[in-house]
Amino acid sequence: MRVARAAGVVALVMASVAVAAEPPEGFVSLFNGSDLSGWRGRPHIDPAKEAEGSPEERAARQAGWDADLHQHWKVVDGEIVSDGHGVFLTTDRDYGDVDLMLEWMLPAPCADSGIYLRGNPQVQIWDPACERDFKHGCQKGSGGLWNNPEGSPGKWPLVKADRPIGEWNTTHIRMRGDRVTVDLNGHRVVDDQPLANYFQKGEPLPSRGAIQIQTHGAPMHVRHVFVREPGPAEPGPAEPEPGFVSLFDGRSLDGWQGALAGHEVTEGELRCRAGVGGNLLTLREYGDFTLRFEFRLTPGANNGLGIRAPATGDAAFEGMEIQILDDRHPKYAALKDWQVHGSIYGVVAATRDCLRPVGDWNEEEVTVRGSQVTVVVNGTTVVDADIAPFRDGAPTPDGRPHPGLARTKGHLGFLGHGDEVHFRNIRIKEFP
Repeated sequence: MRVARAAGVVALVMASVAVAAEPPEGFVSLFNGSDLSGWRGRPHIDPAKEAEGSPEERAARQAGWDADLHQHWKVVDGEIVSDGHGVFLTTDRDYGDVDLMLEWMLPAPCADSGIYLRGNPQVQIWDPACERDFKHGCQKGSGGLWNNPEGSPGKWPLVKADRPIGEWNTTHIRMRGDRVTVDLNGHRVVDDQPLANYFQKGEPLPSRGAIQIQTHGAPMHVRHVFVREPGPAEPGPAEPEPGFVSLFDGRSLDGWQGALAGHEVTEGELRCRAGVGGNLLTLREYGDFTLRFEFRLTPGANNGLGIRAPATGDAAFEGMEIQILDDRHPKYAALKDWQVHGSIYGVVAATRDCLRPVGDWNEEEVTVRGSQVTVVVNGTTVVDADIAPFRDGAPTPDGRPHPGLARTKGHLGFLGHGDEVHFRNIRIKEFP
């Protein structure tokens, strides 16, 4: 069974020939240059299977994996060297969102390896000139999310950026939620695409898991392995976003209408005031777009994002409402699945448990194209649905009429329900 490989991340400059052993600012090293401290052995295994058994059974199993690791992985001249066999090189702790930087080199033709993220395959590493693997697509190059379903974005790299066999390759990987960006030798090969859950098909990717470097029958070398775990309150966006324009200047409510008195601008944030709220809508109307924003909840807070809404009326029914909600709060224990955060209220359920702890900043992206609506929260796609059937008369899950689903244009806005919620970095990209 071929399982995926390699990885890369975004926007840091690192030469592949002479890189200091010291990690870049904000990063920590996962390899000390002298031994395999901080690493353990682990094969290709479903994390759920790994967790089975008593503590004693798990410890014995891990001891066997570790013994195997030291038979097949060595440190030679400041490099991690694998003979291509045995268990995978695995971090001894789990990671969620990360920026990962490393260099790798395949010393022989037709070598094959990869990088597992959260214990799941994988960012592909292989020899693009290996005729044996042409049937698997190796000629397209390394860096793709090879184990993703056929036809899914990110499965194949955007460009072939590999250096020849025997030369070092530099990989940067950025992972936010289930979305992965890979830069290989300075070229973007995967651009913000979801990594599929290999072991539980169709289920969300685990929120945390080990980083692994795969063995696949041929030697490989690794060096300069650095990782950074982003803080939950980091303001974004970190990079220019072509085509996006800001909807909030951080100083005033210019460009907005409606419940102006229920909202305030403080410290560069747009805040829905506790006990007041109301619908704060854009002056302009929008049809098809991608909207990005950050939000911070207070305990039990309830809000919503209005889409294609009229200037008056209940936006959840006369337009669409994407839920913004502290759905983990005890008072919401009996929520319907079409009420949780990220859902299209009353219409489409969202994947749960995408929110960061209350008080931390969250990132959300909502894309609307015709009847297709996609919601991404903290890098995880929680809704990807076509609402056309409900436009055509199919009953909605809440059993209520939603005439606003037929609208193709309307106002955007935040639908305050009397709870304090903070917003910032609100920007939009319109589609013709």
